[in-house]
Amino acid sequence: MKKFVFLHKHLLKRGIITESQVIEPSLADFASLCSVHTLRYASAVWNGTLTRKEERRMGLPWSKSLAIRSRLAVQGTINAGLMALQDGVSGNLAGGTHHAMPDLGEGFCVYNDVAVAIKVLTQAMWVKKVLVIDCDVHQGNGTAEIFKDDENVYTFSIHGEKNYPFKKPPSTYDIGLPDRTEDRYYMNTLTDALNSIYSVFTPDLIFYLAGIDPLKTDHFGRLSLTKRGLRERDQLVISSAADRDIPVTLLLSGGYSPSVQETAENHAILYESAAEIYSSRFN
Repeated sequence: MKKFVFLHKHLLKRGIITESQVIEPSLADFASLCSVHTLRYASAVWNGTLTRKEERRMGLPWSKSLAIRSRLAVQGTINAGLMALQDGVSGNLAGGTHHAMPDLGEGFCVYNDVAVAIKVLTQAMWVKKVLVIDCDVHQGNGTAEIFKDDENVYTFSIHGEKNYPFKKPPSTYDIGLPDRTEDRYYMNTLTDALNSIYSVFTPDLIFYLAGIDPLKTDHFGRLSLTKRGLRERDQLVISSAADRDIPVTLLLSGGYSPSVQETAENHAILYESAAEIYSSRFN
């Protein structure tokens, strides 16, 4: 949990963001949460009435602070989606909790913030077609399951084939990578995939889940990307949106580097890349 505080301070200290660019969200309301999640589950998280089995599956012990933080994170992603539509790029310094299902949390994910944001924005008719680019090392099973019958939401996941989750409901497009995949193979595969996606789907908005767990140093990743490879990945995805004038929302998703400081610094690569790519547009 400390990585979120460290990342915020690191980005401010480096001048990658300014205080005026940081918007604090309110709590996501239950109407928004229940566009994806059942009222029973959303209420159980808030009231602390999850069963022990549900807590174990979520991977996090319940606390009121967890419930508050989870609702804040969801609203942060909704806000970031709206701000991306206005400015071309925005991000949530949290978010990307892609394992959460409609009636349960799992894999350190309480609510599925991306799914809720997509539902809120599409129902309000801010957007019609949305692309999810999920580069976390773990397949986005919750997002895939939620949008399996929605032709207006294209879910793409590039992940470790033998990694969690072991039951992977199909995304619109899945790429499972072998253990110890290195930079060049990863980048070639991702480049081909993005070209293929854009040839058949033109979104109004992109949600980019930029997990840093494909790094070789990650505790749970099992892939072998270097920091240079991670930066190339982020630059590729962000440039693919910027070059096509498609608004993009940046989300952290997973990352478990050897220390909290290193984890925050690796997450910061996403925002460093975005600042570099969009700097000419904002100056």
